[in-house]
Amino acid sequence: MIGLKLLKAIDMCFYVYMLLICVRCLLTWIPGLDWNNNKFLVLLKSAVDLYLDLFRKFIPPIGPFDFSPVIAMFALIFLDRVVLFVCVRLFAMVGLIG
Repeated sequence: MIGLKLLKAIDMCFYVYMLLICVRCLLTWIPGLDWNNNKFLVLLKSAVDLYLDLFRKFIPPIGPFDFSPVIAMFALIFLDRVVLFVCVRLFAMVGLIG
């Protein structure tokens, strides 16, 4: 029982981070949005850009389009599945899941 709740919590953390990436990308479409004076926007930008900058090093923008968030989301989904798979195996070995 506790193992399933831990798996759900891990999955939810990945889901929330993916939502933050989506919110960050959608907010870039709003012209005139001041990213430096709003504490929420500063926090969002610093948390999400830390991860996105890893992909921006290898995937340059094509014209006005930045595809690094798309690749970053696919990588995050893959990482989520790998982490959940490993946790299921570990929890089964320890006896947290039946």
